[in-house]
Amino acid sequence: MNSLHENHTFELVKLSQDKRALKNKWVFKLKPEENNSQPRYKAQLVVKDFGQKKGIDFEEIFSPVVKMPSIRVVLGLITSLNLEIEQLDVKTTFLHGDLEEEIYMVQPEGFVVKGKENFVCRLRKNLYGLKLAPRQWYRKFDSFMMDHGYDKTSSDHCVFVKKFPNGKYIILLLYVDDMLIVGHDKNDT
Repeated sequence: MNSLHENHTFELVKLSQDKRALKNKWVFKLKPEENNSQPRYKAQLVVKDFGQKKGIDFEEIFSPVVKMPSIRVVLGLITSLNLEIEQLDVKTTFLHGDLEEEIYMVQPEGFVVKGKENFVCRLRKNLYGLKLAPRQWYRKFDSFMMDHGYDKTSSDHCVFVKKFPNGKYIILLLYVDDMLIVGHDKNDT
């Protein structure tokens, strides 16, 4: 819940009669920790997406992912040009995607605000389970990359390239919340 509040994921509002609120659930996991015998407990709030209706809660849900031929080409470049590669996994991925749609959710179990029991959460950010969450995350990521001097290749919308005046470059491949970053030197930005 701290992460949801820090990311301004929702605001409490009264639900108008012509709107409806989606349900949610908590998903609990034990995650093994490297270099630690004690697992980490993880809780994630997930929207129950089967209540969403096209045309009401969302229009488009398609989100591109890097194509396999692009991965093969970049792996070939790595070996032939002796480039460096780094893999990243973005934490709380969907919380970074802003919602444009007006979507409401009931207050999470165990976190109903006293005195506001009849209020619902108006979502400002995506949550796992929303059908449009991957698309909104991609749109935010794409906008960020364009603002920071990266170009998309014409053959794959999930391959981003930034060229430097010294002839070096960085290639970034995006697959939902996983990334491969390839370049001449890990210190290049």
